[in-house]
Amino acid sequence: MDDCVSFLPGPLVAIIADTYDDKTVSILGAFLITGGFLISSQATSIPFLCVTMGVLPGLGSAFLYQVAVVLISKYFKKRLALSTAISRAGMGLTFLLAPFTKFLIDQYDWTGALIILGAIILNLVPSSMLLRPIHITSNSNSDFKDEGSGLSASGPEAEYGAETSYCNKPQESTIIRDCTVQKPGQSSTSLTDSQNQNKEFNDGPNRNRLLVTTNEQRFEKKSILWSCKQKLSFISLFKNPFFCIITWSLIFSRLAFVVTNLHLVAIARTLGIDMMDASYLLSVAGITESVSQIISGWIADRNWIKKYHYLQFYLIVCSITDLFGPLATTFPLLMTYTIFSAMFSGGYLALIVPVLVDLSAESVTHRFYGFAFFFTGIGTLPGPPIAGWLHDSSQTYAGSFYFSSTCYLLSSVSLFFIPLAERRKKQRLTRRKEDSNQV
Repeated sequence: MDDCVSFLPGPLVAIIADTYDDKTVSILGAFLITGGFLISSQATSIPFLCVTMGVLPGLGSAFLYQVAVVLISKYFKKRLALSTAISRAGMGLTFLLAPFTKFLIDQYDWTGALIILGAIILNLVPSSMLLRPIHITSNSNSDFKDEGSGLSASGPEAEYGAETSYCNKPQESTIIRDCTVQKPGQSSTSLTDSQNQNKEFNDGPNRNRLLVTTNEQRFEKKSILWSCKQKLSFISLFKNPFFCIITWSLIFSRLAFVVTNLHLVAIARTLGIDMMDASYLLSVAGITESVSQIISGWIADRNWIKKYHYLQFYLIVCSITDLFGPLATTFPLLMTYTIFSAMFSGGYLALIVPVLVDLSAESVTHRFYGFAFFFTGIGTLPGPPIAGWLHDSSQTYAGSFYFSSTCYLLSSVSLFFIPLAERRKKQRLTRRKEDSNQV
């Protein structure tokens, strides 16, 4: 549940981040996780824990994760894949928390353990205060490609989401807050006259009334622009083929990832493997995944091929690896499967954010990521029930492996449409240039 809730609030995080800033969202996420742990220490029932240990920490994780992804994509450009891989590498080492948590429970009971864990997580507040916002201005008329990127710098939404461009940011003028933009060669006489008139008003008795009117107009204009932005943002994303492509891929890849990791220890137990040896599987998977992410990120930053090609490769190989999962009937074979599965899954996990950056092209970053993560959460939600149903129906875990393999394959299929979407985008931009030249 916590994993699903960590992705579903993506649009909510985007709205809050656009209203305030990334630092505020990150601090709020740290308080939500800490509050969830502290309140859980007083839990008296399972439903109570579902909210305090599931919803609150999951929501806080969504705040922290999305802000981290967005800021990393702003801080790093040339080494984005490697920096993302390093930031994600710690997620593969979470198995180390199990013995530490057991030690805390043995020493301080479960209530004391939750309080201590909440206090440790509270350290995210001062670290969040160190986050510095970076405001990047992109040239929406540029048609040049960045090195190693498969998309133009103008971004997909420059073409497919153009209807929202006029309400992305309110104008900063104090008196005249107009949505119109002065075209090259257009006379600025009206603007100069308006400024002269405003100067006369400011020196006259109508100054106070003018200031009140200006503040009201400013507030009204901001409200209109914000309402316009919120209404069109969701619609424009579904008109963006790049968003649809990556969303399809994320849903199925996450569905497959959850299924394979869910049954790993259970498969070991059915094979008669000792629980201590079964725990080694998770340890080896976590370490292999962390190392694989760093290597995958480093290779992707070499820009030998486009990053989404690497993502395609890893997804297809993950699909092939899961086909051999039912053949792992001994501990050595299961360990071999675990190593290869973690190696390739770590490779594609490190490339999700770089590919998202390429496809979004820095256009309305939080909104693009927020809705992409929302659908990722949707893909996470049905994974465990489907895996459990497949096992109960067949009394074997082979169906889960085949289901995971199919999902990985379906996840890679959508990425084959990226070249087609790029060609259509170039054709539309070319037609737009020709029309503007004729005018």
